[in-house]
Amino acid sequence: MLSPNMQKTAGPNHNRVPEVTLDFWLIKLMAVTMGETAADYLAVNLGLGLTVTSLIMTGVLIVALVLQFAQKRYIPWAYWLAVVLISVVGTLITDNLVDNFGVRLQTTTIAFSVALAATFAVWFASERTLSIHTIFTTRREIFYWLAILLTFSLGTAAGDLVAESFDMGYLTSGLMFGGVIALIALAYYLIHLDAILAFWLAYILTRPLGASFGDLLSQPAEYGGLGFGTTFTSLIFLGCIAALVLYMTLKKTADDADEILLESD
Repeated sequence: MLSPNMQKTAGPNHNRVPEVTLDFWLIKLMAVTMGETAADYLAVNLGLGLTVTSLIMTGVLIVALVLQFAQKRYIPWAYWLAVVLISVVGTLITDNLVDNFGVRLQTTTIAFSVALAATFAVWFASERTLSIHTIFTTRREIFYWLAILLTFSLGTAAGDLVAESFDMGYLTSGLMFGGVIALIALAYYLIHLDAILAFWLAYILTRPLGASFGDLLSQPAEYGGLGFGTTFTSLIFLGCIAALVLYMTLKKTADDADEILLESD
């Protein structure tokens, strides 16, 4: 499940999102974990509250997406900045619905599932593919980022539903989501589960996986966590993300240079 359904095309088009490799999944998992802890840090530790935090982070996300859409090709720092921020905003959307508006977690999980399915349906009807290896146009990129936002909100709702409403605890729920992802990977490699379906299922489930372990690390012991706090946990994952993005940037620069040399020969 490292690089599903890769499609190459001739011409000036550049894919605007990264290839699905091991470092992709590592940084994605860290981003969703940080999304959970950073949202809690801003809303609770800094005392901004959900509403103010949501407005601020939505504004920052809009700026990041404008930068991302302006690139017209995959640029690691712009792409992963958008992913980290959309992870935070996706978490805040669910938290607002549940905490400020009193919507039940069961309801939000179903609602985001339906919204995501509808997004995929309209995307496929319009583009005839859901592959992330052909994000060449602005329209496809809009569908892509909308789907990403909904996966984060859905993952937050589903993760909280399992960990809190079903009283499974952060560690048990994290292991459960990790086990399901492992089964999807086995199905892809052993019985040739459709690559696009496998990717999106895994992408959705990494959100509650990351959120569960983020809460496990940051929450106090009396709530089932290890008590490292949201500040320390967020900073640790931010540092890891920055290091991986730097690695990806250097690797992409080298790959682009090699491609130019090949074309000139």
